[in-house]
Amino acid sequence: MVENWDKELDVLVVGSGAGGMLAALVAASRHAETLIVEKTPLWGGTSATSGGGIWIPASDQAQAAGFEDNEEAAFAYVRKLSASNVPDENIRAYVGNASQMLRWLSANTEIEYQAFPYPDYHAENPGGSAAGYRTHMPLPLDGRNLNNDVRTLRFASPAASLFGYLNWHFDETYMLLFRAPGWWRHLARSLARYWLDLPFRLTSRKDRRLTLGNALAGGLRLALNRQGVPLWLESPLEELILENGKITGAVVRHEGKNLRIRARKGVILAAGGFDKNKTMRHHYAPLYPNAQLSGGTSGNTGDGIRAGVAAGASLMNMHSAWAAPVFYVPGEDRGRLCTIERALPGSIMVAQNGKRYLNEAASYHIVGQLMARRQAEQGDANPTWFVFDHRYRHSYPAGPLYPLVPNWLQSRAARSILRKGRTIPDLARAIGVPAAALSETVEHFNASAANGNDPAFHRGEATYDKMYGDPRVTPNPCLRPLDQGPFYAMPIYPGDIGTNGGLRTDALSRVIGKDGQAIEGLYAIGNNAASAMGESYPGAGVTIGPALTFGYIAATHMTEGNAQ
Repeated sequence: MVENWDKELDVLVVGSGAGGMLAALVAASRHAETLIVEKTPLWGGTSATSGGGIWIPASDQAQAAGFEDNEEAAFAYVRKLSASNVPDENIRAYVGNASQMLRWLSANTEIEYQAFPYPDYHAENPGGSAAGYRTHMPLPLDGRNLNNDVRTLRFASPAASLFGYLNWHFDETYMLLFRAPGWWRHLARSLARYWLDLPFRLTSRKDRRLTLGNALAGGLRLALNRQGVPLWLESPLEELILENGKITGAVVRHEGKNLRIRARKGVILAAGGFDKNKTMRHHYAPLYPNAQLSGGTSGNTGDGIRAGVAAGASLMNMHSAWAAPVFYVPGEDRGRLCTIERALPGSIMVAQNGKRYLNEAASYHIVGQLMARRQAEQGDANPTWFVFDHRYRHSYPAGPLYPLVPNWLQSRAARSILRKGRTIPDLARAIGVPAAALSETVEHFNASAANGNDPAFHRGEATYDKMYGDPRVTPNPCLRPLDQGPFYAMPIYPGDIGTNGGLRTDALSRVIGKDGQAIEGLYAIGNNAASAMGESYPGAGVTIGPALTFGYIAATHMTEGNAQ
């Protein structure tokens, strides 16, 4: 029994992503002394680098927008997609508490979420929503209110920012992507706002107009600061302290010392998955072995999962990941999620045999899974080649490649992965695929695409496919022949945006031991816990939405005896 604690408090939260910060905020609001510890020098976790979307069925915001939803439909939709070993009660806990969590978040922080007409990824399935309004996006937030804390907030992912530093909101994506009237004025104002943020700009590259995941993380940190909840950086979890079958605290390394911290009400593990742990990936996730291609952040090395196992926890679905096709730009520390580019007309994806093998416009999770399985079975999808024509090249972005900008003005890293050919056979030789096969693939694709059809893979038929198509292109916004040379290609890889197998938990976020019983005092959320989605990805925001919701559930449960 530990007699000499270095610090005592009520709730210890490990990890500073959105789920962990919300859990800490809920606990603190219920008069529990709370501490967040973060392994890295930056806070916000993968949440801060993301789009910040959350999937919330039957929300107040959706109802205000005129969309009538119900939890039973949402449950049926997720249940059909999720893995069979995920308990019904875990899914019901999510869909039954998500709207309540969002209501609490809106009332207790400056974060404002808006329901978007963003269709579910499998909207045609029973319970799915083709109209959308389950995916919610955060509105921009003024980061100046964070004072110096804004300097240690993680930057948005390069895939979710412009030029690697300029934050943008979801709506602005379409304005810039399709160069709507006034787009250049809007861009000029945004650049002026960024560069004229003086004197701050002289000492930091951070954009203090926080959007997407930065807005979510920033709003949570601002509320935590007002509650007086400390967040320790560079303070990794070393081990959990188990006494008589109960987690009573943890050893945390802080300022060069190992501190024994007592957590009277419990420990919440919210430290992310094992995205960047090569050993764990090779052992548990053979379809997704490449840590470098993961879009997760550097601190996601499975510390919380391993600490839980050492304390007697059981695991579930460790082979699973949030699969995704990614561009890899030399010099960057992660893969860049490819969301929009694949659905835009004038492009295809081909394996190393020069042939298409999937619907390019499907959700990134489905495409990532198909790429990984193809690579495992046939060995010719890593990389796959993203092929597009001259009209696409100068109309849309492609990973690090900007439209309207000549090749010689692109970054050196972008130029290093771009391939070009005057004709399709020339391009085939440049990327090392059979010229005859690629020519035949393009010819067959073009013949159908001209009529807005894709009989081979049905691209552009599903509601979600059209979400990122170009509405100016008819009859199908996802399809147009590749018929204007020169032609281009870039490698695209089977990657992920994080692992989603982890510690087995119950509907209260309690970690389940190998004996099938909850381990007293130990909770896990986010990618530390096995996802209630199983191996599926029902819609945009089913990563952060459950992290926030189960964080809310965990903090509420462990502080039940506290006055509110």
